[in-house]
Amino acid sequence: MKHRHLGRSGLKISEIIYGNWLTHASQVEDDRARACVRAALDAGISTFDTADTYANTAAEVVLGEALKGERRESLEIFTKVYFPTGPMGHNDTGLSRKHIRESIDASLTRLQTDYVDLYQAHRYDDATPLEETMQAFADVVHSGKALYIGVSEWNADQLRAGHQLARELGIQLVSNQPQYSMLWRVIEERVVPTSRELGVSQVVWSPIAQGILTGKYKPGAEAPEGSRARDEKGGADMIKRFLDDRTLEAVQGLEPIAEELGLSMAQLAVAWVLSNDNVAGAIIGASRPEQVTENVKAAGVRLDADVRTRIDEVLGDLPETDPAKTVSPAQRLA
Repeated sequence: MKHRHLGRSGLKISEIIYGNWLTHASQVEDDRARACVRAALDAGISTFDTADTYANTAAEVVLGEALKGERRESLEIFTKVYFPTGPMGHNDTGLSRKHIRESIDASLTRLQTDYVDLYQAHRYDDATPLEETMQAFADVVHSGKALYIGVSEWNADQLRAGHQLARELGIQLVSNQPQYSMLWRVIEERVVPTSRELGVSQVVWSPIAQGILTGKYKPGAEAPEGSRARDEKGGADMIKRFLDDRTLEAVQGLEPIAEELGLSMAQLAVAWVLSNDNVAGAIIGASRPEQVTENVKAAGVRLDADVRTRIDEVLGDLPETDPAKTVSPAQRLA
């Protein structure tokens, strides 16, 4: 496993990050979830990403149990705050001081740890002054409950404003967690250049485009049994945007490139994401341990310029590049 610095900080994280957005306490039984975490640890993954809202807090509980007994200093644990949790009352969402203060303590209890390495704003909160949010994050860091601050799906202007306030408050905003893949490139025009300037890394989710880039979805054919496209609890709504024959046909055209490199389609997709020098790590999920073992092989793979050009030629104008689509899914829910 290779490791990269997270932003302009001294913290190193594994190139491949294990995330449990759609799996733990939702799509996958707890025993299988623990087996997936064990496979990640055995493969050299040291970085684990979750959020309080995943499975309405239950995903953090499962991850905390799965990591119990591991040397804490050898792990990097990330979680997030913003979306509704608990009874989903009027203050159970957003980035107010009240919600952040309550959420960090609850997350630490569920994760069975004294601190998280990275505490992330899961979305930008238009309903709370940014100064209030960043002061609350500064309090979390200064109290020792988090080491660094990150955000998710913030646009370039939001990143710049948040980064400036963080510096003034004596904390480090080191990362952004956007959706990014061969098919979804909305961060490339504005977010990535701004992040490079500020010393902020991307920690990207859905590098395989919810499974589309594995090549298992065939044009003109029904989605495979047990696939995400068939699972209403496992992201079926999100994957619909890619389930058209034109996209699926183009993805099949990537298979010869993967074969020439001795990679699976999924490994090629993850390696492509990691070829962006502003990406510190790619988050992979898994419903079976063998998926972790397979996808982690993308760590350390480097794609040269010719390969990236061929990929672009195969996909043509299919990738979404509009920077206005940075935020996904929708903002504040309550």
